[in-house]
Amino acid sequence: MPSSTVENYVKQIFVEQQRRAGNLVPMGRIADIMEVVPGTATSMVKALAESGLVTYEPREGTRLTEGGKKLALHVLRRHRLVEQFLVESLGLDWSEVHEEAESLEHTISEKVLERMDEILGHPRFDPHGDPIPSSTGAMESSTLNPLDSCTEGSRARVARILDQDPAFLQFIDRSGLTPGVFIEVVSKNSAADAQTIQIKGGPSMTLGLTAAMKILVHVQDPAA
Repeated sequence: MPSSTVENYVKQIFVEQQRRAGNLVPMGRIADIMEVVPGTATSMVKALAESGLVTYEPREGTRLTEGGKKLALHVLRRHRLVEQFLVESLGLDWSEVHEEAESLEHTISEKVLERMDEILGHPRFDPHGDPIPSSTGAMESSTLNPLDSCTEGSRARVARILDQDPAFLQFIDRSGLTPGVFIEVVSKNSAADAQTIQIKGGPSMTLGLTAAMKILVHVQDPAA
């Protein structure tokens, strides 16, 4: 059985690969994500390569093999199902479940995991809008755009929150920008690093573009 360290590395490499359209993940980026010095990250990636979980190209970076991807999806399934269970069944706040799931994802049994999935009705997304891989490793994909990339007049549905820092999630919750909410971009001022949006049936607000880039949306067809 893979160690929690191995599972954490393949999970984070998978997430980073998704953001890079499958390209190699630089070693410096892996060190930053795992909060270790570059030498530690390189040593671990070399060990993963020896285990057949990643391919490693010195001075270039790394990417998961099919075996590594399979393991990463399995870990993500555990993590995201646990998050959904903690929110929906236990009533924990969505801003505090990430850290809890980080621990539980390595210890929960398959029997308990599948029972949780059944009780929850086989959810497709976790509380933050992240897709939950199926038991076979399939994961829903859709074309999403960072909110900061939307132009004036764009209408969209909030789909996913990338930053799961508790303070940021609490801000999102207070602002009413949770997944499923429909919004319209009223104005955008790149010079001022700001974007004004209108929540459907709710208030308008101004967001910094740095915050807006952490919110992924599904842009609606103008003709719809």
